[in-house]
Amino acid sequence: MRLPSTLTRPGKFFLNLFLIDRKQPPKPRLNFNPSDSYLDWNVLPCRAPWDSAQAHGIRSPQLAQSRRRPSGARNKPLNATHNPPELESLRALLAADMAAVDRCLKSRLQSDVTLISQLGTYIIAGGGKRLRPALALLAAKATGYEGSQHIDVAVIIELVHTATLLHDDVVDASKMRRGRETANLIWGNEASVLVGDFLYSRAFQMMVKLRNLYVLEILAEATNVIAEGEVMQLVSCHNPDISEDRYLDTIRFKTAKLFEAAARLGVVIAAGEIEHENALSAYGRHLGTAFQLVDDALDYSADPEQLGKNLGDDLAEGKPTLPLLYAMWCGTSTQAAAIRYAIEHGGRDRITEITQAIESTGAINYTLALAEKEAAEAQAALSIVRPSAYLDALKGLARFAVQRGF
Repeated sequence: MRLPSTLTRPGKFFLNLFLIDRKQPPKPRLNFNPSDSYLDWNVLPCRAPWDSAQAHGIRSPQLAQSRRRPSGARNKPLNATHNPPELESLRALLAADMAAVDRCLKSRLQSDVTLISQLGTYIIAGGGKRLRPALALLAAKATGYEGSQHIDVAVIIELVHTATLLHDDVVDASKMRRGRETANLIWGNEASVLVGDFLYSRAFQMMVKLRNLYVLEILAEATNVIAEGEVMQLVSCHNPDISEDRYLDTIRFKTAKLFEAAARLGVVIAAGEIEHENALSAYGRHLGTAFQLVDDALDYSADPEQLGKNLGDDLAEGKPTLPLLYAMWCGTSTQAAAIRYAIEHGGRDRITEITQAIESTGAINYTLALAEKEAAEAQAALSIVRPSAYLDALKGLARFAVQRGF
């Protein structure tokens, strides 16, 4: 099948833009009181000077001298509820549809090649929050869909997501996901990569059967952008000199894009108006960005058992996520040097020192403040969607994304 010309992307151009200008940035000059609630956007945080406060809509900046965190102050704890009400309401609302998604997933994982069925079933059975397929279902229902193709779209989204997880775990040499050993640890890297490829191809088989070229275009574009985002993250590893804007671009590519595609596809399947398509796309993009920001905060603040992976995994892999970058920009010279060394060399040897720096600078609060802002923008994008239980669930999903502890 010949794909439309609109699927062609200047991927090398984007990557070249990402690789240029990696000079060491100057030390940030501004700070905020990290003991303030991360819900308060009326305070100007300590920021790298290349990122203006207005770029993120932070109001009433206090252009005072930089001030250190008060002694004894702590980051505001994340909501670590195992079953938040928003998630429970969502599961109840979509119970029948999600059961259909699970049945379809199991059938689509079947293969005459035993290893494919074993490995695919293992990672799907690992659970997870299933937010991306749920988002496709909600978007379709919120815009009046009454058919059954939204189930296929949700399954496609989950297959693509699962394929990215298999590949990510190989690239990151991860040993734990969702509280269990990773597939690459059990079956090896080669099997994980190849089964991930199988899941991608299975997803595209399902796309073709929908006989909707626009669906194929959206998902082809999304998988291309996600791949670019993964390469951007790979290039950023062990580089402590990336800017906040570049960090945000990376998570919008590698994480938020699939959220955006899931929400858009729900409207497309429902044959919704272009205004609703754009609104739900914006919702998904902001929701996905908020979700990844919280994920990066949880890597240094969550309960490891509840999170389902080891704390400090990002540090061990040399990933310069926002909590690390903020603590480096706003910490003491000793803290900044320690974080720079940790990013450049990876490992958990200095995890205690690094987490203390993240704590003392209020880096978790700052990261969560940006996540809250993204979640608020996600909810604002829903203003044109008609009232319904599905709209309420979409709003609840935005709240859950930033209040969760796992």
